[in-house]
Parts: sequence; C-alpha cells; structure tokens
Amino acid sequence: MSVTTPQRARELPTELPPEAGRAAAGIFVVLLAQLMFVLDAAVTNVALPEIATDLSFGPAALSWVLNGYTLAFGGLLLLGGRLGDVLGRLRVFMAGLAIFTVASVIGGLAVTPDMLVAARALQGVGAAIAAPSVLALLTTSAPDEFARNRALALFTAISSGGAALGLILGGVLTDLLSWRWTLFINAPIGLAVLLTVGRLVTETPRRPGRFDVVGAIAATGGAVALVWSLVRAPEQGWASWQTVGGLVLAAALISALGYTESRHPHPLLRLGLLRSRPRVAALVAMASMYGGMMAMFFLMVQFLEGELGFDPLQSGLAFLPIPVSIFLLSRVAPRLVARFSQAPLMVAGTGLVLLAFLRMSTVDASDGYWSGAFPSLLGMGVAMGLAFMPMTSLALLDVEPEHAGSASGLLQTMQQLGGAVGLAVVASAYAATAVPGDFLAGGHTGFLAASALAALALTASLTAAWRRPLPELVVD
Repeated sequence: MSVTTPQRARELPTELPPEAGRAAAGIFVVLLAQLMFVLDAAVTNVALPEIATDLSFGPAALSWVLNGYTLAFGGLLLLGGRLGDVLGRLRVFMAGLAIFTVASVIGGLAVTPDMLVAARALQGVGAAIAAPSVLALLTTSAPDEFARNRALALFTAISSGGAALGLILGGVLTDLLSWRWTLFINAPIGLAVLLTVGRLVTETPRRPGRFDVVGAIAATGGAVALVWSLVRAPEQGWASWQTVGGLVLAAALISALGYTESRHPHPLLRLGLLRSRPRVAALVAMASMYGGMMAMFFLMVQFLEGELGFDPLQSGLAFLPIPVSIFLLSRVAPRLVARFSQAPLMVAGTGLVLLAFLRMSTVDASDGYWSGAFPSLLGMGVAMGLAFMPMTSLALLDVEPEHAGSASGLLQTMQQLGGAVGLAVVASAYAATAVPGDFLAGGHTGFLAASALAALALTASLTAAWRRPLPELVVD
C-alpha cells in the first residue's frame, strides 16, 4: 500500500482514470458478496424461535444454527486465503461463492434440524473459501490509490456493520415472510454476482509452488478445535474435559503450525506477518473488538425482547444506529486516517466501545430503548466506524501482493476467533449470575465481561499508538 506526505494525502483526484466505471462496478459486486458472508453470521439470530418451532429443535441443538456457520467459516479462512494466492483469487472467490449460494438454497429447504445445521456449515465452507480473496480483488480492481482506500473503507464498513444489518434483515424477513427467506435471499444475489464478476474483475496471477499440506491440516484443525471448544464452553462448562481437551488440541495444532510454517518454502501463513508490532496490535484489537460486538448482539437482543418486549422486527430495527453510523463514517474514514494515522483513531474507537459497554452494565428495569439501549448502540456504531477501517489498514500495511490473500485470511480469522471467544466468555459470565425471568441479573455481569474485551482492544490500540507514527495513506 502506497504512502505519501500529509499534504498530498489530502488532495483529491482531478479526473477519473481509464476504466473507472468498470472498476467501480467490479468493486460493487465483490463487496455485495462480502456483505452476504457477514450478514449470514447474524441473519438467523432473531429467527431462532421460529426455526425451533418449525423444525422441532431442542434447546441445545438450536445454537448450532449459528455455530455451524461460525465453526466452518472461522476454521477454514487461512486455507481459503492460501488457495486464492496459489490458484488465482477470482477463480477461488467464484468457487466459494457458488458453494455458499447452493448451501443457502439447501438451508432454506431444510425439513430437519440436521439438514439445516449441515447447510449452515456448508455455507461457512463456501464463505471461508471466498472471503479471503475479497480484499485482494478489491485492491487489484481499484484503478488508483484513492479508489483503493475508498474500497477498503467500504469493506470495513460492511464487515463491521453487516452483522447488525443481518439482525435487521432477519427481523424483517421473518416477520413479513418466513425464516426460510433469511437463507433464500442469498440465491438471487449470489447468482447475480457469479454472472457478472468475471466480466468486471480481472483474475490475479497464479503463484505456483508446493502446497503446504501439513500447514493446511494444522491451521484448519487448530482453528476448528478452538472455535468448537469455545462455542460449546458455555454449555459444557469451562472446566469440562470436552472444553479443556479441545483447547489443548487446538494449542498443539497451532504449535505444530508455527513449527511447520517456519520451515516450509511456501507456507500457508507467513510468520513474517507477525513480526510487525503494529500489525499484531491491530489484529489483537480487531479480535477483541469484534468479540465485544458479537457479545453486544447476544446480550442486547435478550434485553430488547426479554425486558422491553420487542418482537423480532422491532428488535432488528433497534440495531439501526450501528450500520447507519458505520456507513456514514465510512465516507470520511480514509481522510481521517490520512490526517491522523491509524493508531489514534483505533484508540478513540476502542475507548468509546468501552464506555458503551460500561453504560449498559448499569442499565436498570426502568430504562426503555431510548434511555437504555440507544446511547450504547449509537456509541458502538460510531466506535466501529472510527476504528475498524484503521485496524484493517494497519493489519494489511506493507504486505506483499503475493501474500495478500494469506494476510486477509489471517485478519478475518482473527475476527471470527475473536467473535467466538467473546461470545463464549460473555455467555459464560451471563449464565453464572443469570436468574430465570430477570435478564438484568446476568446481563450486568455479561456487559462487564464485554467491557473487559473492550479494555483489551483499547490496550492493544495504545500499544500501536506508542509506536513511531506510520506514514499516511494516499487518498487521491
């Protein structure tokens, strides 16, 4: 990613480069697919009661409608990134999107719990194959540095705001049509992207080399074992042999990955990416903040529906402050990064998230939506709009083009693992003090646990801020 002086960074382009229209259309269709992948992590949340009734899910099995997608998506992202680097990112993107689209139709047609969970897992496989290629395709499609930074801002807006949009869309579709349309809606969108992306986006060069089979097995197995253990920890217990055994297995496989990658000539994950302290700080901040975001959704839906009596549509619309704030700020985020650099914006955003969670930890039964939930939701949206684009920019700064897929896979793996860790920790804290019929008894503890995640994100951002200021990004 290019760098320039602060004065040049604030200049605007005076004319459109050649092929700007085609490039903009290509960026649009790739971002549309990314939006689907992020939406599906949350779109079925508010529909879970209807799904449970329609397909006769048991209480424990119902969580796998969400976890099946998270497990496959988070576990296979590193592999998907390397496949794009080696085989060509457009080709791999289209293959993953096709799998995702077919799985969405199967899920919408599900007649048994097992069929729906399997379809959700297959959706996660397709998303994991396609998603790491998105950032690389965006940067190769953009005709100049200004367009690249705008595309990066839109990517982070979609990646951070898409889950909240998923809650809104899930509520609308469930109330007006059926929970099945939370899955069916992916089919026409996925088909449209598949039919157009090949004409609008140029394939990246293949980079031949011996594929890192051991690394692929260790990375995938380690990520799956970690996510599996974490998503089941609130149900099984943190001290259970299933949780402890799964975490030990994950640690062993991740250690094997590190050993293998340090010796393989064509590693799945370049360990050199982790030698940059600002990059590591950005990855830790991203994981912690994304975990806090997923925890907010988990707790806030219960507050809205349990304490305030909202229906699924009302619950979904209640989250509107988050995506609106994120998408408004995405228009100015590249200029803010150019003016202030990444780290100060990360500190501001993570600090605001911490305040939002601390506010929710003091809400009481007399607080309604506007005095209770709205200020924290608005603060969360503004914080994500400020912080996620700089985190993404810093995590991908100075990555060689041939390793862009791997770096993107690492970044999105940290997001998914952060979401799994955050949700598991907060759900356990919530359950430890929960009282049936009284959300706030466990909710206050849950929001305090989420505050700890936000504090970790703030600490990581401060670590990045203490470094020598990084060169500013080109926005023209």
